Amino acid sequence: MISTGIYKPHYFFPAVFLTTFICWFAGAYLSYGDENGGIYMILMLPGLMAPFLISLLMILRSKNTDVMHDFKNRLINPRLIQRETLPVLFLLMPISVIVSIFLSVLFGGSMLQFQFAEEFSFSSGFVPVLLLLLLAAGFEELGWRGYAFDSLQSRCTCFSASLLFSILWSLWHFPLLFVKDSYQYAILHENPWFAVNFFIGIIPMGIIISWVCIKNRKSIIAAILFHFIINISQEILSITQMTKCIQTLVLIGAAGVLVAMEKEMFFSTEHLRRRGNTFRNFRGAPGPPQSAGPQSTGLVPVSSQPSRQVNA
Repeated sequence: MISTGIYKPHYFFPAVFLTTFICWFAGAYLSYGDENGGIYMILMLPGLMAPFLISLLMILRSKNTDVMHDFKNRLINPRLIQRETLPVLFLLMPISVIVSIFLSVLFGGSMLQFQFAEEFSFSSGFVPVLLLLLLAAGFEELGWRGYAFDSLQSRCTCFSASLLFSILWSLWHFPLLFVKDSYQYAILHENPWFAVNFFIGIIPMGIIISWVCIKNRKSIIAAILFHFIINISQEILSITQMTKCIQTLVLIGAAGVLVAMEKEMFFSTEHLRRRGNTFRNFRGAPGPPQSAGPQSTGLVPVSSQPSRQVNA
């Protein structure tokens, strides 16, 4: 039960975007010099870490012990992960790749896409690509699910928060288009529409990660694991960019199914009603009528409860 007042998305997102964009655009500039020997990654890594570092800073500055303990628990407690979510957690992304390849074959795509890729689709300077994929999943989700998503959900429904977060997450990758030999740089120069598909494809993935995280009691471990599976699923087979466009449609369908199955979770406004009551009580405005005596549930009468309520 965390107070909604500690979340400050209007500070968090500008700080993350500003920090990341400064680091990544500077790294992009350095990436064009052959003599740098991958030194540009020294600037790229702080930009990648920005969501986590700024989340940690804002959590610590809140001085809210509930938030700190909640973050720690969600980060280190594997028991938060629910067994019934494991098929989606481990299989959704690999299956989406396989289904997309089959669909592409129906439209003339090559069966060779089922072969294991001989190399990664991009380079990353002195940092091994596999390690970079793991670091990306870890540092991003430590920030995105450690603070960012909760800060949005404290102000709107889960669906609105998921959609808004996914759009912001997509735009956050924008500077990578200009980093020489990055994945985004490569697909932009192959075909600009492939780059457009990359940014669109992030949106359903963001909604799916929201589902994974919430269904696993907001486990950051689950979010990191699913994010890493996303990254590695895009690299393990020789999938073409045209097939990745098909995969975007498959993921939009998968996200739609999850939203339809979990309407109550995605569209509930109960936490917003409680938050509204909190602000009305704080300003002294009349709240909902109360009975004269204690409730039959045995709760303390409203007049004796603390003024700051908390959000589920």
